[in-house]
Amino acid sequence: MSLEDIGNEPSASVVPEECRTCAAEPDAPDRHGATHEPPSFCYALGRVDFRIPDLGVDRELAQSIGRSRRASLTDREAVSEVLGRRENRYLVRRLCYVLTVQGVDTYLLRPRDPADFRLLARAVRANPRATDLDVVVGLRGGIAPPELCNGLMLPVVHFDQLFSFDTDELVLAIEKPDDMSEHEFAAAAERLLQRIMQMADNAGTSDEHRALNYLAVRYSAIYIKTFEKSLEDSLLTAIDVRPSHIEGGRRVMDVVFSFTDRRTDVIDKWFVRVDVRDEFPFILTKLSPYYDH
Repeated sequence: MSLEDIGNEPSASVVPEECRTCAAEPDAPDRHGATHEPPSFCYALGRVDFRIPDLGVDRELAQSIGRSRRASLTDREAVSEVLGRRENRYLVRRLCYVLTVQGVDTYLLRPRDPADFRLLARAVRANPRATDLDVVVGLRGGIAPPELCNGLMLPVVHFDQLFSFDTDELVLAIEKPDDMSEHEFAAAAERLLQRIMQMADNAGTSDEHRALNYLAVRYSAIYIKTFEKSLEDSLLTAIDVRPSHIEGGRRVMDVVFSFTDRRTDVIDKWFVRVDVRDEFPFILTKLSPYYDH
């Protein structure tokens, strides 16, 4: 499996069930009274969790857990098991799903296709870990009204793609050169991913953040280069994202990685050019040496 294969599982044969509110286009009239804003593309990295919207859903979920719960299960494991059962799809549709970025509640998630509620249910992990990661690609709409999710007023992202994994899976999916140590390569890759994840205020809606988040989970060359430079005693010291001077009617970002030699302080820069005009970013120019203009 390669980095590009993560999240590209074959679609299950699922007949979408009617959902009166979740699949509406972001710019369509909202019967919940959400604040309307022009939709913008979103490519966000974070963690998906659930919230209970009202007391009735809370009691119904508790009863479903009580009917099926085994003594050995924790509360979290019991919820995950209930949501994974076909007969409980009505409960999956009624819960709220929140994407947290760096521990902060950032978006409420709604699928554009009702069949994709199964992806949200799968993202509610039985045993969540600090290394869990969810990637959400879609359209950011307006602010949810308070009655939608028990007073939680966040921007709503209507997603087209949601894939879940942990950072160990991401590192294993990177195509490691044969002459590189497995342990050292994994450590370098994890450091780079954490650096990207910790960049301030990355909610995944600006062109800069969408380009960077896309590269973090889809482009293994930046991890390989980081490891190669570490063998040369150079550290990754900066990641800069800037509009490209070559756009040709598109919206193109240059993502520049700066490596500093620890002995000489000489900086070596490499960049990759990403087209972010459409919902799904893509590589325009592969990783290459960068020269300041």
